[in-house]
This record gives sequence, structure tokens and C-alpha cells, in this order.
Amino acid sequence: MDFAQRTIDIARQNVAEGGRPFATVIVKDGEILAESPNLVAQTSDPTAHAEILAIREACTKLGTEHLTGATIYVLAHPCPMCLGSLYYCSPDEVVFLTTRDAYEPHYVDDRKYFELDTFYGEFAKDHTERRLPMRHDARADAIAVYRFWQERNGGERRVADAPTSPF
Repeated sequence: MDFAQRTIDIARQNVAEGGRPFATVIVKDGEILAESPNLVAQTSDPTAHAEILAIREACTKLGTEHLTGATIYVLAHPCPMCLGSLYYCSPDEVVFLTTRDAYEPHYVDDRKYFELDTFYGEFAKDHTERRLPMRHDARADAIAVYRFWQERNGGERRVADAPTSPF
């Protein structure tokens, strides 16, 4: 099966049904584990991106938060939210089929605090310099939650069975 073409077909069908032009297909051991179009328009949920929905489905099926051994096909280079999710689930590879520069003449998704061409730059800034107003309200009790988690996990700081960096 051509998994890249399957991703394109899901996105095209989503547009035909009134949705947005994004889709994700997750493949493991040569089989589709999960797939989803972007459902933001249909659900009014700004987190219902194709990557997020497909990752949720795949992880639920496997009973783990880790997608090692999987290849994830996405229609376009992932937004920062989806990119973060992709890093967290640790697939073997992510294949994106188009770039923002390539699709920008046909689709623009600018928002109050970002434009797609500057969105990644916002993450590199200190929180005090971002366009989205943010403030740090330091609380010792917040740190205590992490200390409690560490105590409950035998003194271990890392999540058990999480893939670690080979770098």
C-alpha cells in the first residue's frame, strides 16, 4: 500500500466534507495502525489536529505512549503542537508530504498570536518575549507535586520504559 497516497486521499476527502486539508497515517509492521483527518472544523476543538488524533488512537490500541517502530505520514510539515506530540511518542520516522511554503499560496492559517511563518520562532523566545502574554507564578507546592511523583516511583525521575536518546 502507498501510505503517502493514503494520507493525501484522507486529506482530500476531509476537504470534500468541509474539513481542513490535513491528514495523518501511522504505520507499524507494514500495516496501518491509525489514521485521521484534521477535525478542528468539525469539532470546534483546536487540538483536533490529524497528528494528535491518530497518535491518540495508535497509542490506545498499543496500550503505550510510545510509537517506537512506527512511521508517521503527515500531509504537511507539523505545527509546533503536533511536532511536540511526535517527539513525545518517539516514532522511528515522520514523513511529511508538503511544506508550508509550498501550500501557502493555497492555504493560510494565521491566528491572533502567530502567523505560520513566525510560529516556530515564538518557541525559541523567552516566555517574557512571546506575543502570547505569559507570566511565571512560582509556587513551591507545584514542585512538591513532582517530588511526590518521584517518591511514588521509587525515587526514579524518568518515566518507566520511555525510549531514551541515542545521541
